[in-house]
Amino acid sequence: MIQPPNRTGVYGGTFDPIHMGHLITAQYILEERKLDKILFIPAYISPHKTQIYSTGEIHRLEMVRLAIEGYNKFEYSDYEIQKKGVSYTIDTILELGNTYKHIELIIGYDNLLSFDKWHRPDELIQLVKLIVLKRKIGGDINQFNKYFSEANFIDSPNIDISSTNIRERVRKNLPIDFLVPQKVKEYIKTNNLYK
Repeated sequence: MIQPPNRTGVYGGTFDPIHMGHLITAQYILEERKLDKILFIPAYISPHKTQIYSTGEIHRLEMVRLAIEGYNKFEYSDYEIQKKGVSYTIDTILELGNTYKHIELIIGYDNLLSFDKWHRPDELIQLVKLIVLKRKIGGDINQFNKYFSEANFIDSPNIDISSTNIRERVRKNLPIDFLVPQKVKEYIKTNNLYK
């Protein structure tokens, strides 16, 4: 029987598309936190984003699968895609808790600023170790003081790549080499995504 890893980093997002910034950040966190695995979880519908995704959930999931293929410390979960509906982190963590016992939830500094508005944040903070990627984003520390004290901050690599920019480059027929893994680039082209 395969034993689940002891310490798992959970990295959720829309991944529309997943890009090198996501992967480099994940590898950095894996090493810095001495984690056994990073689990990528594409959201079906994020409660924190208001725009409609450019791509369907199956395409986004497949791009994640292709991007991490061959990395034995990277895995993905289709839990939120299969569940459908709004993807609340607390529900996902409760489900993952059946398999993964020591979960570290990876979020951006901007997410910490609004953590008090997340669904059931007090319960969530009891279930995970909160790993916050420090970025140069303003915000009032006092508005989330009880969560701030629970957070473990990591100076993440400053990689200026965004999914929005990649989608725009594809729309304009500009190259996306070095922004996404080669297999993701080929998948985007083959499936005529973001046109």
